[in-house]
Amino acid sequence: MEHGPERGFSEEKMQKCAYVMEAGSRSLEIAKRAGVKVAFGTDVGSCPDAQSREFIIRAEVQSAAEILRSATVVSAEVVRMAGKIGVIQPGAYADLLVVDGDPLEDLTVLLGQGEHLAAIMKEGAFYKNTLNPSAADAPQVRREPEPAPAE
Repeated sequence: MEHGPERGFSEEKMQKCAYVMEAGSRSLEIAKRAGVKVAFGTDVGSCPDAQSREFIIRAEVQSAAEILRSATVVSAEVVRMAGKIGVIQPGAYADLLVVDGDPLEDLTVLLGQGEHLAAIMKEGAFYKNTLNPSAADAPQVRREPEPAPAE
């Protein structure tokens, strides 16, 4: 909605966007009251720089902890990968974000498409690492979890 006029959205399309935003918030409220788990996702493909703003939009209805759970543990459950993604534990994929700040206190540290991320790791390899910049240049070895011992 913010960029609609500059992108040539008609008044009708702007009204539809406002309706969708309101309906989405109402849906989150209904799901929360009913105890329904809602995975985190966004539908702003035409404006990717706004994807992380979904955190702030949801904060109108959900707590920061609920939002972070929906983006991690709940999303893992929805795609049937519980225990493999959305958690930090042995045998899980090593996908980690190190945030410069506390998103439980201030969700805006998740805005800016990663500008507040001190480190980004996917499958054990760094894609960004301002904590130890030389580590980002080092070769990465992806290690498969060891099989569980036979009983």
